[in-house]
Amino acid sequence: MKIAIIGLGLIGGSMAKAIKENTDHTVYGYDLSDTVQKKAKLINAIDEPLTDELLRDCDLTIVALYPQAAIDYIRDKQELFKKGSIVLDCCGVKQAVCSQAEPIALKQGFVFIGGHPMAGLEHSGFDHAEKALFKNASMILTPTKGNIQDVEKVKDLFTSIGFTNLQIATPREHDQMIAFTSQLAHVVSSAYIKSPAAMKHKGFSAGSYRDLTRVAKLNENMWTELFLDNPDFLAEEIDGIADRLKEYSRAIREKDAQTLRTLLKDGREKKAIIDGEVF
Repeated sequence: MKIAIIGLGLIGGSMAKAIKENTDHTVYGYDLSDTVQKKAKLINAIDEPLTDELLRDCDLTIVALYPQAAIDYIRDKQELFKKGSIVLDCCGVKQAVCSQAEPIALKQGFVFIGGHPMAGLEHSGFDHAEKALFKNASMILTPTKGNIQDVEKVKDLFTSIGFTNLQIATPREHDQMIAFTSQLAHVVSSAYIKSPAAMKHKGFSAGSYRDLTRVAKLNENMWTELFLDNPDFLAEEIDGIADRLKEYSRAIREKDAQTLRTLLKDGREKKAIIDGEVF
């Protein structure tokens, strides 16, 4: 299979490295940075830099760009995608991308599948791309058109590069869940680290501090776009956690041990249920 990867940053670069390491597929790569393209070729992460002529012959195109850039690329190159080929994005939101990409695919005769690899690092760029980034990770797919063979084809590819769980969802289901599992965590981490106490924490912190602050090292440009492409679901999650935190604050200020104990017990039991534990 001939595969084009658009954007050789952390995700696209890791896809290229993983595919070249684990499969016999031919990989063509494109990045705005000519230096990145040359480096990718030099270390055999891609077979060749992608050209329009090569794109016409690709069986699968993986678009690893920010949402609007992904939409723009698919719109600009729509007439170059081979009929019957698959175009898959890697964006962290799906409704905003799928709603615009799917009509183009239907018009031009290629298959569009929304995708979201649930893997990442605090750092971005090709230099941080890892061939093992997707080991034991989940890949979410949001196919709304096409047939089961197309989904099986990309499933086989992603399984071969380390993904162990492939989740199928609608774009709306994806965005609702990701608002909780990913986007809210980044908002909370960003807000948490802004405490005045953070500047004086050295020597007073351990694992819980590191866990809660890890994703505060985010790319503000990318996450601003992702947040604003999922405003309703994310704002609902933020409002919900703010309301729940106020319950804890009220119980602590009023020294209401019974209420506080109940709140903490409810949280512990909810976590145990989610983890499948018996308590």
